[in-house]
Amino acid sequence: MSDKTQALNYIERHRQAFLNALMEFVSIPSVSTDSDHKGNILQAARWLVNELQRLGFTNARLVETPGHPVVFAYTDPPLLDSPTVLIYGHYDVQPPDPYEEWKNPPFSPWLEGEHLYGRGASDMKGQVVAALKAVEAIATTGSLPLNIIWVIEGEEEIGSPNLGQFLEQNRHLLRADVALNLDTGMIAPDQPTITYALRGVAAFELRVYGPERDLHSGLFGGVVHNPAQALCELIAGMHDASGRVLIPGFYDRVRPLDEEERRELARIPFKEIELVRILGVPHLYGEADYTPIERIGARPTLEINGLYSGYTGQGSKTIIPAWAMAKISTRLVPDQDPEEVHQQLRAYLEAKCPPTVRWELTAFAGSPASITDRHHPGVRALAHALKSVWGKDPLFRREGGSVPVVGMMQRILGLESALSGFGLPDDHIHSPNERLHLPTWYRGIQAVIEFLLSYPEFARV
Repeated sequence: MSDKTQALNYIERHRQAFLNALMEFVSIPSVSTDSDHKGNILQAARWLVNELQRLGFTNARLVETPGHPVVFAYTDPPLLDSPTVLIYGHYDVQPPDPYEEWKNPPFSPWLEGEHLYGRGASDMKGQVVAALKAVEAIATTGSLPLNIIWVIEGEEEIGSPNLGQFLEQNRHLLRADVALNLDTGMIAPDQPTITYALRGVAAFELRVYGPERDLHSGLFGGVVHNPAQALCELIAGMHDASGRVLIPGFYDRVRPLDEEERRELARIPFKEIELVRILGVPHLYGEADYTPIERIGARPTLEINGLYSGYTGQGSKTIIPAWAMAKISTRLVPDQDPEEVHQQLRAYLEAKCPPTVRWELTAFAGSPASITDRHHPGVRALAHALKSVWGKDPLFRREGGSVPVVGMMQRILGLESALSGFGLPDDHIHSPNERLHLPTWYRGIQAVIEFLLSYPEFARV
């Protein structure tokens, strides 16, 4: 019986155990953006260390950073003359707010039909556990034909501010042939997908200040510029009616799509009515000169993530608020620089903000866009693995989201990433009632097994 057959049989015998492990992991509220969850972050990291040590990675440990620790392990002793795959993941999750929109508590995972619900089930604890269980299936029934390095961080959801430093300081321990990154997803349960390009990100907090304290709107309305109004006016000027960003210089460095790439993206099956249904919007929106698929992955955007000002409780409180705040993020495409976009936004505010209020802009950690070589042996091995499980060639797409580590590994380690994942468009990631489609997840574990077993052959070519 082949190593592959034995590993696949192991999956079938241990489906419930795999699911139990995932539910245990999802139950840990490892929210990286909230300091109240620092203990839970450590709990999740230690859970991973225990899992890796159980799989034989006895050197698995936490590497401290100025923020949350990185879970790190590697094959020791190494297999000489064998390739090395670096498996990347993250154990932190998005905040679950708003709680009232969840069917059940977000960190009490539950089953409903073919789905597992819970914060982080899809993004990306399910993907991390898929990789762990694929390695477990191979190592328990046979032997791994390659070396593995594990890098699982706890700050991806806040922009990976300390991962670059970790990569720099441990470069000598991170020599690999390819990185396997399962932090993207599939376009449909029956269509495997490989992501070859990711948008970058730059995020900001904009505050507008008016009076030194909240004022009575009857006594002072008409003589004070309401900062909530001023903020809305500034935000309204950032786009035209089609959604095109009006910040001067924003598009200057955008790399245009060539005709070959537009043809490749056009192969992706797309039904506007289906996307409208999944998203729950009346109609789609965006630049008319680009298709929705192109707008999602190949065009930059500026989004308002949140607004806050004044009184938002029950009933009425007639005030002019002292300040107003907006959370803003931009998704960037190749050749755009996060710091340059920061300066463009700052210049816009200097030009447009009226003298009746003052503003303050804070920039958070950002990352540039990245493109992966689609002909890299690791990408070809991943395409082979997905086809072997799904029975069809994967589609290659640009992903609209940002995974900062991909660009970091290219710049710091000279390492390309094979990018896929087994989440689906209706998994509600970053939203209430996040979920994971379990039949797709189990097939994903099979695909990771095939990738790990077949990669040495592709690496020799």
